[in-house]
Amino acid sequence: MKIGELARRTGLAASRIRFYEEAGLLVVQRQANGYRDYPEQAVLLLELITGAQRAGFSLEEIRALLPPDMGQWQHDALITMLQQKVTDIEALQLRLAQSRAHLLALIEDIQARPEGIDCAANSRRVLDRVQRGELARPTLAAGDTALLRPDRRRRTGSD
Repeated sequence: MKIGELARRTGLAASRIRFYEEAGLLVVQRQANGYRDYPEQAVLLLELITGAQRAGFSLEEIRALLPPDMGQWQHDALITMLQQKVTDIEALQLRLAQSRAHLLALIEDIQARPEGIDCAANSRRVLDRVQRGELARPTLAAGDTALLRPDRRRRTGSD
């Protein structure tokens, strides 16, 4: 099938499909005239790729997940990677909950401005309390620090 039909069937832009091809996630044959000829399984593969991205997998992780041949999935490796992603998501949820609690405490402290002081003085008061540790700061559990490694951060741009 040509790229236009594949784009229609998957809802992806042709440029995105070409990007996945350039990234090594999608292998395509070329016809004698140079046109791409996508196999029927490309629809499923693109759905897997976009679903994995929505679940938080990076392109590198997806590349490691996908078998060279769609009929040769490595069961144990797949389960291990999926379980690791669940662990990563749980750690992120914990981090987000801690950040939320910190922000709510900060909002409460800002709103508890003593009568008679202006906004600038209130800001200094709140910042002083934060520096003294009087407002709870979110803490990361031991396993959560992996989420802060540069190689684990979500990249912006093309991937």
